[in-house]
Amino acid sequence: MTGWYRVLRSQRISRFDLESGITLRNLRQAYFLDGKVNADRDNVILVFHSLTGSADALGDWWKNVIGDGKPIDTAKYAVLSPNLLGSCYGTTGPTSDPDRADFPAITPRDMARFASFLVDELELPSLALVAGGSLGGMVALEYALLNPQRARSLVAFASPAAQTAWAAGWNSIQRHAIALSSDAGLGLARMAAMMTYRTDVEFESRFGRGRDTEDQRGITSYLAHHGAEIERRFTARSYRALADAMDAHDIGRGRNGIAAALGDLRKAVSGPLVGVGIPGDNLYSAAIVQQWAAQASALYRELHSTRGHDAFLLEAEQVGRILAEALHAASDQRESEAPAASLDQPSVRLYRGLVA
Repeated sequence: MTGWYRVLRSQRISRFDLESGITLRNLRQAYFLDGKVNADRDNVILVFHSLTGSADALGDWWKNVIGDGKPIDTAKYAVLSPNLLGSCYGTTGPTSDPDRADFPAITPRDMARFASFLVDELELPSLALVAGGSLGGMVALEYALLNPQRARSLVAFASPAAQTAWAAGWNSIQRHAIALSSDAGLGLARMAAMMTYRTDVEFESRFGRGRDTEDQRGITSYLAHHGAEIERRFTARSYRALADAMDAHDIGRGRNGIAAALGDLRKAVSGPLVGVGIPGDNLYSAAIVQQWAAQASALYRELHSTRGHDAFLLEAEQVGRILAEALHAASDQRESEAPAASLDQPSVRLYRGLVA
């Protein structure tokens, strides 16, 4: 499904009320829809990107996971990937509203509610899978809680049930870097973030003093490269808005606490509910994911990698296997629970044209 014919689509929303009580007007939600929606409109997979990701899951951050013949097979499933509220890749955010001195605070719950508008407009009664990693996983959890029984399976990679003090501390450092020098500070913020996204084991293997390969880049050059790259492709205002959203993450807020929300989460997903931890993750430890998965009576899986938090973006084979497992289990469960077809009752199918 890659190629020139892929279209970044847009949904227009006239009004959206944030958790904070602030109302935004005349918004745009950018998204890709890859693959063909079936006649029953129930073969769609909804995926959410991480902090600096875009709507282009198939062509970019999960390009080795999504596509014809890949674990998420676009010959069988359609993949809906929206750009999150507040981002700078087509959806309304601080960059698209330059006249505002301060874009209002947003939360993963706001992002999930915003995506719900898109799913509703596309008339998708049931989603085969909802998935995401890091910030995207937070949004996936919120989406399921806001839309009970719409997701037949859910997989959240390297995501907590609520923001941790450790991660909030690193976000505070990045926030201060951006405040000091805007776009240049954005590069410094990314350099700090990379120290939480990867592991000491990987860095020592690649950049340690024992390395004698002449063209081996040092850790300083590696971090500088990532800092310059984020300055080129992202904006400081969107980075801060989305990092602030991560700090606001708490599925228990307004739901009688995390334990109660996790109980509701298990009821909200009709099939497999999966938390994926990454041993060695320096941002959200595997133990944090394992804990909420146990509380929610969810399945727990692990990605084994020296790449730490970023493993959900880099370990395509393992990621694909986990997603395929959830999809197959949800499909098997649905078939076992399906009532016998009645010859006297024709099926009713909805269709709505999609506009680029």
